[in-house]
Amino acid sequence: MATNTELLQIARRDRAAAEILPELKSRFSAEALAQGVVLRELGDFLWAIDSASEPYLYVDDAPTPAMTKLAGSNVWIHAARLLQGRAHAHYFRVNGEVHGDRVDTAAFTEDHYPKPGVPQGQLSEHMVNRSGVYQDWPISWWVYASPGVDSAIPSPVMIWFDGEGLLSRENNDRLFTVTENLVAQGKLPPMLHVLTSPGEVNPETMRVQGPNRRRRSLLYDTVNDDFNKMIFGELLPKVEPMFKVRKDGYSVAASGQSSGAIGAFNMAWQRPEAVSRVYSKIGTYTSIQWRYGQAGHNERFGFQDPAGFMDGGNIFPFMIRKWPRKNIRVFLSDGNYDLENNHGSWPLQNLQMANSLKMAEYDFRFTFGNSQHNSTQGGAQNPEALAWLWRDYDQNRTEQTYEMDPDEKDKPYFRVQIMNR
Repeated sequence: MATNTELLQIARRDRAAAEILPELKSRFSAEALAQGVVLRELGDFLWAIDSASEPYLYVDDAPTPAMTKLAGSNVWIHAARLLQGRAHAHYFRVNGEVHGDRVDTAAFTEDHYPKPGVPQGQLSEHMVNRSGVYQDWPISWWVYASPGVDSAIPSPVMIWFDGEGLLSRENNDRLFTVTENLVAQGKLPPMLHVLTSPGEVNPETMRVQGPNRRRRSLLYDTVNDDFNKMIFGELLPKVEPMFKVRKDGYSVAASGQSSGAIGAFNMAWQRPEAVSRVYSKIGTYTSIQWRYGQAGHNERFGFQDPAGFMDGGNIFPFMIRKWPRKNIRVFLSDGNYDLENNHGSWPLQNLQMANSLKMAEYDFRFTFGNSQHNSTQGGAQNPEALAWLWRDYDQNRTEQTYEMDPDEKDKPYFRVQIMNR
């Protein structure tokens, strides 16, 4: 059996090669091939579908050249090389109708894979903090120390939301591997990642489920200083017996996706002197936690809510424009197939965030792909985003005034183009 890399090379060299069909059948079930599949390694992609009628493949919303039918079968394939460090979407059309789901796939970079000679960091055991800030709510958390961290020397730190989803080295983020490669290249300082969950994880599934999951929005989407109180008042003091942590905001970053992204931005917005770097992925800058006249017992989240009114993340684009500029550096990422629901529009709110950051002359970067509400775009961009966020970091400094890149000042605001009507 060929490796994935070998099969992709064969397909790019000769799409009618006889060995492709048995290789595909050894990897995918008949049901999966009938639905349509994709195989990728770095920037090389191979799409395949078993269809009696000629299928048409669309990649990043554009039709590809005609697919190749493999001899002796109804399996059709197409191979191409795509831009690495980005998510790419595909779907099939058969008999004039969309067949199956639109699928996002990350094109990884070399930094997403382990490299010879690059040592691995260390991940702590699973720990649980019963938070006094959140009425004794249990919060699962972990500490990852990259190569080069010295337990006797204070280290820079990144706070990660939904940390239970980052523990596997095979997920879309590949956070630990990316960190190790960037540290080895000098693009990141040796650092600690503090991984937090919105509740206590189930040890069998390593997920926050059931009633525990319902408070995620309360912790992440609420526009106040409570999460900072938990991080700086409860969690980081518990890290200190294991590793020393730098306490200057210059050396502290936060990152998350969806509600975790607004949680990360909110940390820096509330305390820019304590958190000055933000990586926001598919950020929920919408009205999930906005409410009015609901003081009392909150049935949805199961807690006593003393606030009759509470702001939601939808106000951030407007606060950025009207508030004095805060010393924050922000990498912002979203896609035009992100969510639209009664809480708001994720794509439009992220565009608003980008234009607001530009108007107020923040040090920011914004990438806008065609991905849906998932981890593929953010995961694909992790090496780029982390290197950009920590660029020019100097361990001998404790502060820096972030300035907008001169090239960004010369660029226009982002504009919307209706593309599907």
